[in-house]
Amino acid sequence: MDAAPEPAAGHALVELVGVMARLRRECPWKAGQTHRSLARYLLEETHEVLEALDTDDATLLREELGDLLLQVYFHAAIAAERTDATAFTIDDVAADLTAKLVRRNPHVFAADPAAGPGDGTSPLDAAAVNEAWEAVKATEKTRTDPTDGLPPTLPALLWADKVLDRSARAGTPLDPAPRAPRADADADAIGDRLLGLVAEARAAGVDPEQALRDAVRVRL
Repeated sequence: MDAAPEPAAGHALVELVGVMARLRRECPWKAGQTHRSLARYLLEETHEVLEALDTDDATLLREELGDLLLQVYFHAAIAAERTDATAFTIDDVAADLTAKLVRRNPHVFAADPAAGPGDGTSPLDAAAVNEAWEAVKATEKTRTDPTDGLPPTLPALLWADKVLDRSARAGTPLDPAPRAPRADADADAIGDRLLGLVAEARAAGVDPEQALRDAVRVRL
């Protein structure tokens, strides 16, 4: 007897669409949720994924990624119920993401490899790929300020890292050095030193947010 064929890749994601739609119809709690009411859960689940990454727990990571994916499907299901032009579905979300990935990775998807970054024959390193991504992104988004589009609720180290990166790309790099030599420990002096450490981390290719998280964790 022939073995049953393996399910097609992505079948569980399609099944989840139906499960989510039924829950919105038949579960009073889920039917009552809005984008705004779900915001706290999206934030919570994101931090739980980070916790799983920090502890290198693959089982927990699998579970927490599922909880985070639920939030994506939940928001898409709510949006699909709209009756005006702002409605969209999870398929629209996935299609937009696919188009963005293809558009911003011409070194992989360009019809003519030579049309992408590099000479079309030499493999690109990760830094070159990132620069190519940022170059395409810059043509899509017009910004007049390095903070445009940055959520103000980002962790301070990550926010500083992003602003330093955008300022440098715009040709107006920020000076992370303290404004004047001083030995006091007031808020301005400490802020200057923290910004300098973020710049130092960037120069070393280190994620300052993750570095601080790791430093705290190893001391617990």
